[in-house]
Amino acid sequence: MAKKALKDVKGGMDSVLCNKKFAAIEELAKKGHSVFLLCRLSQVSRSGDYMWMKRQQFTSSKQLEDEQTKMKIMECCNEVRGIYGYRRVKVWIEKKYGQFLNHKRIQRLMNEMGIQAVIRKKKPFYGKKEAYVISSKLLNRDFYAAKPNEKWVTDITYLIFN
Repeated sequence: MAKKALKDVKGGMDSVLCNKKFAAIEELAKKGHSVFLLCRLSQVSRSGDYMWMKRQQFTSSKQLEDEQTKMKIMECCNEVRGIYGYRRVKVWIEKKYGQFLNHKRIQRLMNEMGIQAVIRKKKPFYGKKEAYVISSKLLNRDFYAAKPNEKWVTDITYLIFN
């Protein structure tokens, strides 16, 4: 039965996060299953499982700080309708709260909360563009010259000004 359950998980047990494995072990251990056997099936160490259980009992100052940062990230995402990624969220927190955080920490917290930036559809620009400079037509399409070097003409449309 356990092998069938492992086959149902796409990619096997290696693709499942350790936190989820430890949570499942704790839940099944409460129902009376052997912790040793559960750890062996999920390919984690027993000592790692016990350390995870111990960490769940006490919250560290870093975990409390992470929870406060998560609240700030949620506030940012609600304010800007979720269009900011982790880099812009980092800048937003720095400007609003003066709290300097590592971008990798913001990215990790956003991943834990399942927040991703919304990629907006690019819209064509229909606004006013810079007016072209149109010169007066001095020759008035009269290109005939009575003598040499009387009329000089050139095309400079390939040059980019401004």
